[in-house]
Amino acid sequence: MRPSMSYPEKWDFIFYLYLFFIAAVFGWLWEGGLYLFKDDAYVNRGFLTGPWLPIYGVGAVMLEILFHRWRDRTFLTFLSSMALCTALEYLAGWYLELTWKVKWWDYSQMNWNLHGRICLASSIMFGLGGAVLVCVLAPLLHSLYRRIPVKIRVWTILTILVIFTADAAYSAIMPHIGRGVIYH
Repeated sequence: MRPSMSYPEKWDFIFYLYLFFIAAVFGWLWEGGLYLFKDDAYVNRGFLTGPWLPIYGVGAVMLEILFHRWRDRTFLTFLSSMALCTALEYLAGWYLELTWKVKWWDYSQMNWNLHGRICLASSIMFGLGGAVLVCVLAPLLHSLYRRIPVKIRVWTILTILVIFTADAAYSAIMPHIGRGVIYH
């Protein structure tokens, strides 16, 4: 049995910010790698210019907050992650299309898709990724996080937040819609 975190540690807001950015950068690397493999060309995916896809960060934080108590129930975590992340992706796709009139992803060519915003294959990957995150990676990341002195944690995350906020402000005016990033 894993040692449980005490109440203040479990709800450490700065840890969730770190988790958000780690997952957002992972998502950027993951999707860039997929396009590199698929199209033999690197594509900086996403709405923002910087090396992050916030939807992955939001998903990771939601999964950890909602499902951390199920770390020992992997299949339940898988199913719940699959459902939550699929809903998040659908809503994000709908919102981005409504707001900017472009699609940042399109699963129309995939089997079992809904409006091209979600598909079964991605949903299964979300379930697998969520189960790995909640059951394995989040406890490991929290253990590593606790080893960083508090002052360094705070200053590092403040620096990242300033850069991220600047990128978000710039991208709200000039969204990243380069070649290979959006679908018409």
